[in-house]
Amino acid sequence: MATTIEQNVLEAQPREAGTKNHARRVRREGKIPAVVYGAGKDAMPVTVDPRHVLRILRSDSGHNTIFDLAMNGNQTKAMIVDWQYEPIKGHLLHIDLKRIAMDKALRVNVPIVLQGVPAGVKTEGGILEQMLREVEIECLPADIPSHIDVDVTELTFGKVLRVEDLPHNEKLKFLTEANQPVAHVTSVKEEVVAAPDAAAADAAAGPAEPEVIKKGKAETEEEGEAAGDKGEKKAEKKEKK
Repeated sequence: MATTIEQNVLEAQPREAGTKNHARRVRREGKIPAVVYGAGKDAMPVTVDPRHVLRILRSDSGHNTIFDLAMNGNQTKAMIVDWQYEPIKGHLLHIDLKRIAMDKALRVNVPIVLQGVPAGVKTEGGILEQMLREVEIECLPADIPSHIDVDVTELTFGKVLRVEDLPHNEKLKFLTEANQPVAHVTSVKEEVVAAPDAAAADAAAGPAEPEVIKKGKAETEEEGEAAGDKGEKKAEKKEKK
C-alpha cells in the first residue's frame, strides 16, 4: 500500500471573490477559480492551473494526493477535497483545496482492489461480485494508502469477504462497519432466475387493456342503453296510437 505523498507543487494566485462573470473571465485566461481553507485559517479564493489539477486527480492516489500548495512565496501541504466539471464538455470548473497538518489524522475514502482469481470462480463456475469499492479510514496524512489490495484467491461459494478481513496495520483505523460485505462468489443462475418468473407472471396476466379502449366500451354500452330507451319510448307511442 503506497502512500499518497508525492513531490509536486501546485501554484496558486490570490483572487478577489466575484460573480459568475468574474469566474468566466478567470477560465478564459486559462485558469480555474478555487478556494483554500482549513488549518484554522480563513477561506481564501485563488486561481490554479487546471492542467496541473487534472494530473493530480488522474494520478494513482487521485484526490487523496497530498502536495505542496505554493502561494505568496509560502508553501503548505494541501489536498483536493471537492471538484466540479462542466456537464457537457467535461471541463474542470472549480476545486476546493484543504490545508493539511501532517501531524493530525485525516478521514478519507480509499479504493479497494481485489487481486487474484477466486477458487469459486476457477473451479466452481461462479462469478465474483464486489459490493463495496471504497472503505473509509482514519490515519496520518503520510500513511494514507493509494488503495487497499486484498487477495481473493481463496474465496469460495458461501464465503464472504468483509471489511474486517481487509489487510491493514496499526497505522490505519477502519471507520466503515467491520461486518460490511466487500465481495463474494455467486452463481450465474442466481443472477437470471428472477427474469423467467416475472415474464411468466406477465404472460399469465395477459396484455393490459388500454384505458382508452375501456372508456370506449363504457361509452358504447351507454349509447346502447340510450338507444334501447329510445326504442322502448317509440314502441309505447305506437301502442297509444
